Amino acid sequence: MQTDYLIIGQGITGTMLSWQLIEAGASVMVLDAPNGKGASQVASGVINPVTGRHLLRSWDIEKFMPIAVQAYRDLEQVLKKPLIRQCNILNFHPTPQMHLTFRERLAEMPEYLHQPDNEAQFREWFQFDFGVGETRPCWLIDLHSLLQTWRAQLLANGQLRETVFKSEDCEVGPDAVLYQDIQASAIIYCDGAASINNPYFNQLPFAPNKGQALIVSVPGLPQLYNYKQGINLLPWKENQFWAGASFEWNFEHDRPTAVFRDKTIAQLKRWLKLPFEVVDHLSALRPATLERRPFVGLHPVYPRVGIFNGMGTKGCSLSPYFAREFAQHLLHQSPITPAADVQRFTRILSR
Repeated sequence: MQTDYLIIGQGITGTMLSWQLIEAGASVMVLDAPNGKGASQVASGVINPVTGRHLLRSWDIEKFMPIAVQAYRDLEQVLKKPLIRQCNILNFHPTPQMHLTFRERLAEMPEYLHQPDNEAQFREWFQFDFGVGETRPCWLIDLHSLLQTWRAQLLANGQLRETVFKSEDCEVGPDAVLYQDIQASAIIYCDGAASINNPYFNQLPFAPNKGQALIVSVPGLPQLYNYKQGINLLPWKENQFWAGASFEWNFEHDRPTAVFRDKTIAQLKRWLKLPFEVVDHLSALRPATLERRPFVGLHPVYPRVGIFNGMGTKGCSLSPYFAREFAQHLLHQSPITPAADVQRFTRILSR
């Protein structure tokens, strides 16, 4: 069979890029392993304009966030599913220093940081000593519904195969890419941490880290906010919350660990006044990068090979913007943002 683009992976990047290409009139074939457990499947789905312990403005958030919000709203119409809602963050300051940092940033970012009108209302559910701050607007994406529903649509249209991609079966020629019975004009790797071992891109400065989260049932806790005190406690399913995540740079495997579970349970017991029960334990490797900037574009030596990866913890906010930009680059040769363009590593990738 023939297709314009062969896309490897159907996480958030593969989903966004395939959607943008199809919307633009291109044909795609997506390959993704059945029952995949990549970073997108266990991610929280948060879009937060403020990042880190020092409460810094996220990179170009004024540009990325409106595009992302509109993309998810457009996909709601396409898939006939609710996918996005505003879910602001309540920051329960864990130390006096964090409270002071928030107060200082409050004056610098009044468009995002706010003081709740009545923080005492939260004492019904939480134990805290150093006040509460609010970050808004923040958004929560229902990644499970998005990935599953888009997958079902791709399958129904014959645009996805549930299979494990085998690089040894892929032949990249000057005029086409051949993979088993598929002939494509280009192959685009959207396969998350797997690209770290990709023969075309394994020299890129990936910095994978491991993230773990617990799924906990907390009856009686309103699912109105993303509650945060060191860890995030945000709505998941009915009466369930996603509690995490860890950022582990040194790890032996990508599986859940008892150390994280025990530490998170102890933290929740100190913070929550409500009883809770652990119902699941999630773990995956994030495809982060040393520069904390994505890898987007075509290989400088093999122009029929591309990558759309390296979103780290910002997949939900960055993928919509760069999927649109990459799709326009593939179809019309329009430029890619230099800070994200993989061509910035031409010297490394040309070795």
